[in-house]
Amino acid sequence: MTIPSRWVYIALLIQLSAAIYAPVREYSGPNFFSGWDYYGFVDNTTWGNVTYVDQNTGSSQKLTYVDPSSGHAIIRVDNTTNIPSAPLVNRNSVKITTQDAYPIGSLITIDVSHIPYGCSVWPSFWMLGTNLTWPFAGEIDIIEGINSLSQNQMALHTTPGCNLVANSTQTGHTVETDCSTGQGCLVQETKPNSFGVAFAQNGGGVFAAQLDVSGIYMWFWPRSSLPQSISHATSQSTMDLSDWGTPTAAYPSTGCNIAQYFQPQQLVLDITLCGVWAGVPSIYSSTGCSGQCINNVIGSGNPVYNEAYWDISYIRTYIATADANTPSPSAAVVYTTTTVDGASSTSDSPSSSTTTGSGNGNNAEHATNGGASAPRVTFGSGISITRALLIGASVAALWML
Repeated sequence: MTIPSRWVYIALLIQLSAAIYAPVREYSGPNFFSGWDYYGFVDNTTWGNVTYVDQNTGSSQKLTYVDPSSGHAIIRVDNTTNIPSAPLVNRNSVKITTQDAYPIGSLITIDVSHIPYGCSVWPSFWMLGTNLTWPFAGEIDIIEGINSLSQNQMALHTTPGCNLVANSTQTGHTVETDCSTGQGCLVQETKPNSFGVAFAQNGGGVFAAQLDVSGIYMWFWPRSSLPQSISHATSQSTMDLSDWGTPTAAYPSTGCNIAQYFQPQQLVLDITLCGVWAGVPSIYSSTGCSGQCINNVIGSGNPVYNEAYWDISYIRTYIATADANTPSPSAAVVYTTTTVDGASSTSDSPSSSTTTGSGNGNNAEHATNGGASAPRVTFGSGISITRALLIGASVAALWML
């Protein structure tokens, strides 16, 4: 694996020395599905009993649409088609990946009212590294769970050498510290109502992930406990993390060299069924389900998959700036990947901004969804003298490496 040059480290130090983030893009409202690619193939990464549809099928079968009353994006499993018993059965579902890839220095927030749940159901919102094959570019699982679990799980997946340190300051419960294991370095949410029935009944909430040279950090807030910076945010406002509190999962760089293990990351939303986590008989029975997982897939899908849907108000992406004198969002560094006939290409020009309204213990999610080049870093304005001195000291130390 190629380690980024000193100049990349220096640029990142300058850019990430601030706590203010400028908006890059919002996925919401009528344009939510703009800027995503549909997988359009069977689940060949976690081997679930689904066929991920293309965009035309998703629209015609109402598996992806924007609810006209709420303006929220709906992504769901087919619950209207009768699937007969057969040696191999697949039900239609959805997996979409952003065309943009977000480098270190990015911040992601997602406001969700409903996460798919139910026996055999395995939803996830995660980030997949570009440019290298999995897991060499890293993976970040922000929302993931199965069957009748009541708590969300967060994790990183990497090659060996990246670990969650024992003294990490976080509110979540550490299950695994080695990010190269099958389940990754896994943290379970300890706040109530983070997944399943209770999450939906209590109005959902907001999740966030921060990618910084100092570490990767993830948060969850129930709807009733949103920090003011989140509840008052708009698609065009900057984001200040000072009222966010302690993260659920904290992966400081003392245990993992973030710039070494994580390439620019694409966002992924999907729902698979059964597969190498939710469908394993011992796991299936221990997570609140009876019988055989595949029996859910067979039949009409109703009422089995009536709750197997995402209801998303927005996903917002940000980039670190030097201070509140933020640059135009269009100046942020985001890389766009385009897939043509199965081949991926990457543009290193900044993406234009739009502001319109696993811990699975078995396997990674997770196939390559395109490539992205190393970040070309831009700098915000107004770096203070104190920050400049601190950066200078860090630069000197790095230059000696």
